[in-house]
Amino acid sequence: MKLTVLIDNNTLIDRYFLAEPGVSYYIEDDGCKILFDAGYSDAFIRNAMKMGIDLLDLDYVVLSHGHLDHTWGIMPLFRLYTEAIIEDRPVKVPILVAHPQTFATRNIGGLAEIGSLISEEKLSGHFEIKFSNQPVYLTENLLFMGEIEKTNSFEGNEPIGKIVIDCTKADDFVRDDSALVYLSAEGLVIIAGCAHAGICNIVEYARKLCKEDRVVDIIGGFHLLNPPEEQLRATLNYMLSLQPQNVHACHCTDLASKIELAKVVNLREVGVGLTLEY
Repeated sequence: MKLTVLIDNNTLIDRYFLAEPGVSYYIEDDGCKILFDAGYSDAFIRNAMKMGIDLLDLDYVVLSHGHLDHTWGIMPLFRLYTEAIIEDRPVKVPILVAHPQTFATRNIGGLAEIGSLISEEKLSGHFEIKFSNQPVYLTENLLFMGEIEKTNSFEGNEPIGKIVIDCTKADDFVRDDSALVYLSAEGLVIIAGCAHAGICNIVEYARKLCKEDRVVDIIGGFHLLNPPEEQLRATLNYMLSLQPQNVHACHCTDLASKIELAKVVNLREVGVGLTLEY
């Protein structure tokens, strides 16, 4: 499997790409081409073009959850498809994989919408849609994890604004937050978006699904933004016990949390332009 970072909060030194507070990864495995999250704007498309990556030839678009920094880039992707069709260029229709709540309306504070700006109905014009809260195999060894099973008490418990489900507004515990897991010969590679479900919960569920305890790498947001002391300490203890070979914590992981993580794991730098192969 090969993973390329198209969007992160940072770019790598001396790599002249665009960054924004968001996530987008391009993944290739077993001949399959996957876009995991679409960031906030068209920046991931512009970066992909600079990298020579063809987003008109995707097999899957997979969304980790519905927040704006992961889904608002879908509309520029639609424009890319539309303009290519107008110019009589070949466009593959990808399968969109996401949790059923990914496109629900969400708000917080004075913000009327922090979720997707596109409706499920309009999605069907551009994608073949597969909503699932259960695991979905994308390739023989790459798995969309579906709704994450929560097994600890220190993370994934606080709501983030409100969500509208069946015309009813409720606290939003971001149940749609999911991740990918790749089963390599050396162990698991876990690819998270924001880890609202809890990065430790995600890792544990990946180990359960794949029946594999070894972890080669964890890449993505850890949702450690000024976290409560209890959550940070419990996360550090978990990672110390887990001892993954590498950790690429990024996006919604603040500097103080990265410094603490670096004391217990092999923390690696992340930025737009980074390519990892397993």
